[in-house]
Amino acid sequence: MAHPDRPSISPVRAALAGGLGAAAALATGELVTALGHDRPSLVAAVANRFVDRFAAPLKDLAIRLFGTNDKVALVVGIVVVSVLVGAGMGLLARRRFGLAVAGFVGFGVIGAWSFTADARGKGALGYLAALAAVVAGVAVTRGLLGRPTAVVPAGPMAAPIAGPMAGPTEHAEGLRAAPVVTAEPIVRPGVPNRRTFLVRASAIGAGVLVATAASRGLRGGGTAAAARRRTVIPKPASARIVPATAELGLPGLSPYITPTADFYRIDTAILTPDVDPEAWTLTISGLVDRPYSITYAELLELATVSEPVTLQCVSNEVGGDLVGTAVWQGVPLADLLDRAGVQPGAGQIVGRSVDGWTAGFPTEHATDGRVAMVAVAMNGEPLPVRHGFPARLVVAGLYGYVSATKWLSSIELTTWDGFDGYWIPRGWGKEGPIKTSSRIDVPRSGASIPAGRQPIAGVAWAPGRGIDRVEVQIGDGEWQECRLAETASEHTWVQWVLEWDAPAGSHRIRVRATDSNGETQTEERAAPAPDGATGWHQRTVKVLPA
Repeated sequence: MAHPDRPSISPVRAALAGGLGAAAALATGELVTALGHDRPSLVAAVANRFVDRFAAPLKDLAIRLFGTNDKVALVVGIVVVSVLVGAGMGLLARRRFGLAVAGFVGFGVIGAWSFTADARGKGALGYLAALAAVVAGVAVTRGLLGRPTAVVPAGPMAAPIAGPMAGPTEHAEGLRAAPVVTAEPIVRPGVPNRRTFLVRASAIGAGVLVATAASRGLRGGGTAAAARRRTVIPKPASARIVPATAELGLPGLSPYITPTADFYRIDTAILTPDVDPEAWTLTISGLVDRPYSITYAELLELATVSEPVTLQCVSNEVGGDLVGTAVWQGVPLADLLDRAGVQPGAGQIVGRSVDGWTAGFPTEHATDGRVAMVAVAMNGEPLPVRHGFPARLVVAGLYGYVSATKWLSSIELTTWDGFDGYWIPRGWGKEGPIKTSSRIDVPRSGASIPAGRQPIAGVAWAPGRGIDRVEVQIGDGEWQECRLAETASEHTWVQWVLEWDAPAGSHRIRVRATDSNGETQTEERAAPAPDGATGWHQRTVKVLPA
């Protein structure tokens, strides 16, 4: 129990002290792990463990709420929760500082465990960062709360004792010393006054910002980005030409080739891997006769092909934008596998990322005529770091969760039942073929347009099969066939348009596509899980009187 005479710091100051302590701990951990260059931060490591544990139930919800900013939202959430927990520990520390110490130690244990569980978190750096974070958090909280100091109250400390200084009538012989009388010391914390508290808090806040910026500086613009700027991609041995007639030239219509800056990014990497291409190798192993490794320089010396391919995330909702087409350049996967000599029974190709992520797809897809490559370039430039530099897998017709391994480190041949990629144990389908899909881009939903001749336009895709027909229905009317633009191949989406004599009023517009196999996409609505969304995209527009 606290001493009744001990003054107590206010709850607001205590919460602020604990919150700043947590912030200092986070910033310190970030700074120490940044010294490891390609090592994850403690926050990123915790976020990765969160993703591993809760990715299955939260994947689609996170993408719906935050889109491609889902990872940023997760990191921000972890930081906010940590600071709030720190504030709670500050309140507890008003009476029992040991509870705050225990809380920071718990934070450290979680951070160290998460770091060492990460594929890139090897070595003692995680333990050092966790220890430094605990020390920083405890020191900051203690410094803002103040340190208890024992103060002996004024007044007599003892009764007179017989001895040489006794009065003349007192005789030492036979006399016993009087008992010592001591007062109980009162413990008063050395609580900083308001001015000192604010000065310290401001200095700590500034220190947190400086440490965070320094850690970002150590990580940002790293080895991969610098190496990418120096990389020259050789001309491809063969290149698929994109016809000029692939573009309908309508405002608001998705371009046939998606600009790199606009291409969607969905993956589990909290921190984008910073891969040094000079130290990077691609290993091909497993059920092969001649396993081998190849360097980045050796990979660039091989004959490459350039192909436009449409990729789609399995989490894309009907009418969503987690889909795009880019011109990919790389070494055909079949060529790399021929060199290794694939053994009978090797029914699955497993791609592994430098951060431990995995995806697997049927071996036959490397040789069945579809585009399947180890890509080194995107839209005529070296792969952007965020899209997998120095190399990634691109396989036409398959959702990314079973095929599109970024920051590729190895390819393993195994049996179909011998391995499950990252998402399969989390409830997603194992094969992952992209479903025939279509989307309305023009007019926008809820738009108001004038009566008269108006275009209805969009894109449709069935990579590996191609689109044979697109139809639009207005209200409950007949389905009307649309005009299709040209395409480079069946591996890309196609632009489509229908000229509509729009009457005044509110109108529902729906679209459906039929692939080259004669299969028309189903009207039945289904969520993305477990193997891709289905349903017809629709929009409602208001047509104003002319």
